[in-house]
Amino acid sequence: MTLRIEKRSDDDGRVLRLSGRIQSEHLEELEAQIRTERPGIVLDLEDVTLVDLDTVRFLSLCESEGVRLLHCSPYIREWMLREQA
Repeated sequence: MTLRIEKRSDDDGRVLRLSGRIQSEHLEELEAQIRTERPGIVLDLEDVTLVDLDTVRFLSLCESEGVRLLHCSPYIREWMLREQA
């Protein structure tokens, strides 16, 4: 399964719901989507099944720039923390 991006607005604000695998080849498109929805964008990662190292670094950067990560799985969160250390 490849990356699927769905846009919605709800109580959390403008949300990009991501599902499937996020790999480095998807980051340019994802970054463009985030730019068009800023400020106050939320990434819903509930249905993300797999990420690579570039994606983990990208998500860490997004979060440091104010993008909220919703439903981030423990393995992704732990990987992000290890990369920041």
